[in-house]
Amino acid sequence: MIVTGCRRGQTSDISDIGLDLSVSPDPPITGQSAVVIQLTDETGQPLAGATVELEGNMSHAGMAPVFSQAKEVEPGRYEAPLEFTMGGDWFILVKATLPDGRQLERQVDVPGVQVQ
Repeated sequence: MIVTGCRRGQTSDISDIGLDLSVSPDPPITGQSAVVIQLTDETGQPLAGATVELEGNMSHAGMAPVFSQAKEVEPGRYEAPLEFTMGGDWFILVKATLPDGRQLERQVDVPGVQVQ
């Protein structure tokens, strides 16, 4: 599943930064998943050197969020484990501190996590 970051809710966005997020396995299932974030600059080049954190939440109230710290595995490509604790509709809040100090926060929907 590959989804592109979108602006929504209380997120703060930097419109010239590209963010693509994919979840494996695809379709997503409960349990441990791998999340890959691709960051690109305004010219479409990989954006290296960012600090990227993830916060996973269900789209309904009452569930505790899950958190993960992503590691840069190649320029502009960040990977993190994330545990979907329940089936249903989730969203991932991507929080990145860019090399120039700007803060990016973008919400990405992950609908239909299936029970394993």
